[in-house]
Amino acid sequence: MSEGRVVGIDLGTTNSLVAYMQGDTPVVIPGVDGSNLVPSVVALDPVPADGSRPTVTVGNTARKSLIQHPERAIYSVKRLMGRGVSEVQAELKFFPFRLADDVDATNLNEVPRIQLGEMRFTPPEISAYILRQLKRNAERFFGAPVTQAVITVPAYFNDAQRQATKDAGRMAGLEVLRLVNEPTAAALAYGLDRKKEGVIAVYDLGGGTFDISILKLKDGIFEVLSTNGDTHLGGDDIDNLLVAIALDEIRTEHNVDLRSHADAVQALRKSAIDAKITLSSKDAASFDMELPNGERYQREIPRAVYEQLIAPVLERTAGPCKQAMADANLEPADISEVVLVGGSTRIPAVQRLVDQLFNLTARGKKPHTELNPDEVVALGAAVQADILAGSAKATEDLLLLDVTPLSLGIEALGGVVAKIIPRNSTIPASATEHFTTGVEGQTNVAIHVLQGEREMAKDCRSLARFDLKGIPPMSAGLPRIEVKFLIDADGILRVTAREQRSGQESQIEVKPTYGLTDEQVESMILDSFDHAEEDFAKRLLIEARLEAETILAAVEKAPKHPAWQLLTDDERLTIDALKSVVQILLAGEDVNALRAGTVSLDQATRRFAELMMEDAVSSAIRGKTMDAAGDELGKEINAPHPMAAAEFK
Repeated sequence: MSEGRVVGIDLGTTNSLVAYMQGDTPVVIPGVDGSNLVPSVVALDPVPADGSRPTVTVGNTARKSLIQHPERAIYSVKRLMGRGVSEVQAELKFFPFRLADDVDATNLNEVPRIQLGEMRFTPPEISAYILRQLKRNAERFFGAPVTQAVITVPAYFNDAQRQATKDAGRMAGLEVLRLVNEPTAAALAYGLDRKKEGVIAVYDLGGGTFDISILKLKDGIFEVLSTNGDTHLGGDDIDNLLVAIALDEIRTEHNVDLRSHADAVQALRKSAIDAKITLSSKDAASFDMELPNGERYQREIPRAVYEQLIAPVLERTAGPCKQAMADANLEPADISEVVLVGGSTRIPAVQRLVDQLFNLTARGKKPHTELNPDEVVALGAAVQADILAGSAKATEDLLLLDVTPLSLGIEALGGVVAKIIPRNSTIPASATEHFTTGVEGQTNVAIHVLQGEREMAKDCRSLARFDLKGIPPMSAGLPRIEVKFLIDADGILRVTAREQRSGQESQIEVKPTYGLTDEQVESMILDSFDHAEEDFAKRLLIEARLEAETILAAVEKAPKHPAWQLLTDDERLTIDALKSVVQILLAGEDVNALRAGTVSLDQATRRFAELMMEDAVSSAIRGKTMDAAGDELGKEINAPHPMAAAEFK
């Protein structure tokens, strides 16, 4: 074959795979050793005798080095992708590798650099080595260059994590045509797109992440209705739990602290992983390893005890499942198919939990487990790659519609969040809102882009800040500022701000160097429910104060306008009295009283507003043609009303 090929890649926490479409069937491409799975492990060989640069190895070769030289190897790097230094501190205590000595652990914006022997690597660089190995496997298989790929990501990956994945692809020499959510890829692999219609739940418990997605298929449109999950939950957590228990037992029973022996800890981890795999098919598994003091640690774990130990880990998947169904306004009975993805779904206790969550047995249904759960995501990526390459046949009418997992917006005056794209919106997505200024003669507008579900900016995650400069000085409320949010098919956000009267424009592509922690991702939505009443009350008070301040500012200027003298003495006295009342209420916390006072003041100034409008019309038509006067008046009438528009801080 002489032409390049497009492949699908599952860049996994534990293992990674590359696949392609063989006719109408997706197939995984084997590596040099004949295995379909490439362990997501990268290691640095010892420095050669001639002092040249040491070789970087990937996969099974690197996994062997992990036991012998754990300080020169790294695994589960997917957990570190798109996250800041301070966010990975808790993560690193489970790993033998460490941060480089010159890394500032207090700097949120600094990208982590991992020390492997004499060299340092960022997480995207490590992932790029894995992607390069997959690329080489595919090129060896095809005998042709591979330069384009579709890469899967957890549905709950945020903007920073997605961008880090794209950066890794670019470092590996791949043009990333699309980032596809792993649950969506799994549904494609099962050919569920060929059903006429249905609602599908994809339960994806992998090595390091958990995703649950609810998808709806109808008339060729594959739409993600909702998604939820945990970017810090998977088989690694079970491994860490078993290792921690074994370490404590060894210290208590044998008086040996293995934590100071990195190679022994990795040997123990391998035993824990082997035991976990065994317990998925057998009733018991054993630990048996020699300790540094010559004694042996031996322990048999019955499946019943094992399931009791891991129950808290598995139960953490139930909450996101229930929330995803609630977000989609669905009950378990509405789910027509359930797909299990990820090696951890082989655990019988996981399968029982899924059966309970979706009430499957009672409805005479079983989850889809026909395909290898380790391969199913890569197979689906191959289907999507074939679609984008324009060679798909059976799937040529398929349309994929993913969603953004968290709301996106900007900070408005008073620190409230003006949400522009709500969470679970279908992507690609575009939304536009219009705002105005709140200060006389304002020439710059600071735009603060936020992600989260809370009503107040301080409770949401800051994604980016940029300025719209060069706005001609105008009266407060007169500028018309259009803010446009665009999320592409990969979930990457671009924000544009434009002042429509002057044409001044500024934009930013949100590429944060660190992302949300798993706790922050989960807590944003949970906090939005826990604090909903409190948040809403704060927002109502802020908005009421903004309305009051706007009309008070207008009333303060009123005596300077010629129309003020056309009012009766009683009208002027009433306006002044109501103005004083609103000023007093403004300092209080009574939202209803403040709104009532503002409405009364607004009504009292209605005739004054009419007199001002009549004066504006007279001024506009004085000495001008009717067409020119109409254009001038139209500009004034169509300007955003300061009380009706959200205002920038």
